[in-house]
Amino acid sequence: MIDFTVAIPTYNGAARLPAVLSRLQKQVNTEGLSWEIIVVDNNSQDNTAKLVQEYQTIWSSAYPLKYVCETQQGAAFARNRAVQEASGRFVGFLDDDNLPESDWVVSAYEFGKTHPNVGAYGSQVKGKFEVEPPKNFAKIAGFFAITNRGNRAHRYEMRQKLLPAGAGLVVRKQAWWENVPNSLFLNHKGKEVGLASEDLEAVLYIQKAGWEIWYNPKMVIYHDIPSWRLSKDYLISVARCVGLSRHHLRMMRLEDWQKPLLIPAYFVNDFRRLVVCWLKNSRAMKEDAIAACEFELLRCSLISPFFLWKKQYLSSKNTANVTEKNLAELQLKKQVSLKTR
Repeated sequence: MIDFTVAIPTYNGAARLPAVLSRLQKQVNTEGLSWEIIVVDNNSQDNTAKLVQEYQTIWSSAYPLKYVCETQQGAAFARNRAVQEASGRFVGFLDDDNLPESDWVVSAYEFGKTHPNVGAYGSQVKGKFEVEPPKNFAKIAGFFAITNRGNRAHRYEMRQKLLPAGAGLVVRKQAWWENVPNSLFLNHKGKEVGLASEDLEAVLYIQKAGWEIWYNPKMVIYHDIPSWRLSKDYLISVARCVGLSRHHLRMMRLEDWQKPLLIPAYFVNDFRRLVVCWLKNSRAMKEDAIAACEFELLRCSLISPFFLWKKQYLSSKNTANVTEKNLAELQLKKQVSLKTR
């Protein structure tokens, strides 16, 4: 086992990966550190594989550049595969649009080494915008993993209901391996699925197992955000996915006996906040993208339990139909076999 693994899950990231790899080639103070880079290709349809192969042929750095392909679609599957393939005691996740500061690797490793009870810890994430973001963008900056929670490292407590995002997240391999399921409920396959926040779900599993979760501002990355991701329609789609995922994360934090009591309380509070938001921003929402996002987040938080229950019901129904079909086909094969004897 080596000290540190940088894992880069990517889907169609050929145009973005060179900037990330360039930043990683310029990491400083890593002479006494044994580390590696793994690009996890999640079924890309572009020339991501060819690009990484070309980099590997000219790679002269002491730390290896590896490539793996994860065929199960979804960010959670890609991250799980990264942990499986990693040789490092710590695994640092960078998305293909995350640009780390030159001391990110050494800062990430040193923090984990000096905090033996930490299971996962997040970076300070700054936005690198192609165009000026909308007014009041800070209200929804968390949708893009942009995180600035002060200049001092601190531990996230369960009662705070705050966790680090997946961009710039570092995990102790042991903590992930022992506690995060191979298949997460919120596995993210794209905005059309209607869900998000699978990174928070993974960290919650680690936190509930008793590991400490921290914020480390010395680890700094920049999230490269193109102009199309700041369009009103896209922003609302992100708010929708975050809101629809909220019920599952809330329930993960509760004991079974608490759920019947708090589900109605959450519903009443969400409804109250939605009404207040409507009364305050109904006229502005047509022009104000941030106000529209806030309303969509609250609306989808309100309906999140029903959306997820329906999704679970349809999933179980489809599983049952597939099982019945397989049993019927097996029975037919047995009948045909008996007739041909």
